[in-house]
Amino acid sequence: MAFEVITLTDAAADRVNAIVGNSGPDAKGIRVSIKKGGCAGMEYSVDLVREPDPKDDKVSRNGASVWIDPSAVLYLLGTEMDYEVTTLRSGFTFRNPNQRSACGCGESVELKAADLAELARQREGAGA
Repeated sequence: MAFEVITLTDAAADRVNAIVGNSGPDAKGIRVSIKKGGCAGMEYSVDLVREPDPKDDKVSRNGASVWIDPSAVLYLLGTEMDYEVTTLRSGFTFRNPNQRSACGCGESVELKAADLAELARQREGAGA
């Protein structure tokens, strides 16, 4: 099994499929990237994909396609993408082991690049 940059929960895959289904016949999936902004320094960005970029990594689950911007890969390695609905908000959430902190409102985060040597040791230990 190939290593995936991020994993999707069933809820995230279901939401991606709903977005694509409501966005017309040329919608293919979504793209996750990281942009500078917010009080903590970085923000997750989720955009509709109509024309996939061949440089992006692609993750699929239950028919849902998510592309990852190459410049975000080191910040997203090991991340689980979920979709949550609460009383006050709904949206994609990211459980990211590379996140050091978040601002009080939760809109921006501080991320560090993944430790590739540590990831390799973990894969070896898991027999991957």
